[in-house]
Amino acid sequence: MRLPPPTTISPQAQTLLRDAPAITARSIELSAIQERRQASAAFYVPVVKALADSLDMTITEEMIGGVRTQVVTPANIVGNSAILYFFGGGYVQGSPDEDLGITARLAHLTCSRVYAPYYALAPERPYPQALEDGLKVYQALVARYGAPALTVSGESAGGGLALSLLLKITQQPAKAALMSPWSDLTKTGDTLSTLVGNDPWLHYELTLEPAARAYAGARDLAAPELSPIYANFPADFPKTLITTGTRDLFLSDCARLSTKMRAAGIACELRVFEGMWHVFEFEADLPEADQSLAEIAAFIRG
Repeated sequence: MRLPPPTTISPQAQTLLRDAPAITARSIELSAIQERRQASAAFYVPVVKALADSLDMTITEEMIGGVRTQVVTPANIVGNSAILYFFGGGYVQGSPDEDLGITARLAHLTCSRVYAPYYALAPERPYPQALEDGLKVYQALVARYGAPALTVSGESAGGGLALSLLLKITQQPAKAALMSPWSDLTKTGDTLSTLVGNDPWLHYELTLEPAARAYAGARDLAAPELSPIYANFPADFPKTLITTGTRDLFLSDCARLSTKMRAAGIACELRVFEGMWHVFEFEADLPEADQSLAEIAAFIRG
């Protein structure tokens, strides 16, 4: 049952929670996924492109490591650092174009260039294609900037992909900034049950499990390469910031992940925002999103 919006959050957030439509089942048939991709892009791209233009961004595309990559360059760029960013969408939809609302603000706030690959999507190209694309881009950026000048970031599935990449490489970046990362493809975390109906975007059986199955194929969803929360984290893993909210279906997974990382000796900070849902940073007109992205940018700048 969906609870009323808390009065402790902004009026904009209260309105979004109050007006959010009911979550419906999502087919993993290719035709249905393609239809959702088109609808999502048609809705979000004009809005976030306008936001990017208002921040004086130059948006280009480049083949980096053989992978088509969006490059977001702010007018206020300073220094020689960069962010490698992975978009969300459950590994079956999404694009850098739809995540410009996040990448443009991060580029502006950090005064850094952001690289966002158009990584492979399931079901056409399931695991490990997305990870292989990410590794190619990361290796090319290391050759260009050096690992210590890089931050790896991502939201939702993109956060999970970022984790998988960081567990695979030997040359670690300076930092990792993860927004509601999908670190466990199984239904294990407590809030996947306790917050049902209170995250306006996610439901395990209706939205997450079908996408996870499409991405994993015949593999076990708990395999560490798919669910990085079950991997062994090295002590040299980069300093990490994780953001989530008290209505994020992944709240407990984020808590489990941060606890495991700290136990491995990793400098990991978990920031939980009152009343916020899965990747609330996506909302362009939300004060809480602005606050979180400002804090993420401060973390990246160090």
